[in-house]
Amino acid sequence: MAEAAGLSSIPDPDRDGAEAWEFGGRRLRVRVADERDVVALARLRRQWTEERTGRPVDDPGFEETFAAWWRVEQPRRAFWIAEAGSDRAGYTPVGSINLLETVQMPRPGGRGARTGQVGNAFVLGAFAEAGVPRALLAAVVAHARDRGHKRLVLAPTAGSVAFYKRAGFAAAGETLLVLDPRA
Repeated sequence: MAEAAGLSSIPDPDRDGAEAWEFGGRRLRVRVADERDVVALARLRRQWTEERTGRPVDDPGFEETFAAWWRVEQPRRAFWIAEAGSDRAGYTPVGSINLLETVQMPRPGGRGARTGQVGNAFVLGAFAEAGVPRALLAAVVAHARDRGHKRLVLAPTAGSVAFYKRAGFAAAGETLLVLDPRA
């Protein structure tokens, strides 16, 4: 799937077109997420946040806020969801990632190149060593390759830098400038 990016290929797609594999007696899969997954993705994002903070986060309107964000972002992002379970018992979301596609403005003598910004990658701790992060990233890289992206960019957390470097990402230099327009 994404061998050139330093990612091991995940075995055959299951009948839903998801990339599926077994780890520790669990069936895992990564598939494209769609509007039917919004509630599950919001729940997963909440679980992941609470796992990281070590406490429940009191935000009763979060799921509605997440759904509104999804509706705005969905036309310009591709989303994937990682799940654990089985066809018989059903699947539970355990991770997600998305890719924001930007197409540069064309100019005379050149066409606009596609660039992808990898974002919002998160995996529940119990599945971090089960190949889920690698499988999610492999899905993004394969998609970017299929869409002809010129490059993929991301802003990794300090804890994820080594993972992305093992996958073939490199530092982009010091050319990125940031401004907080509220300041």
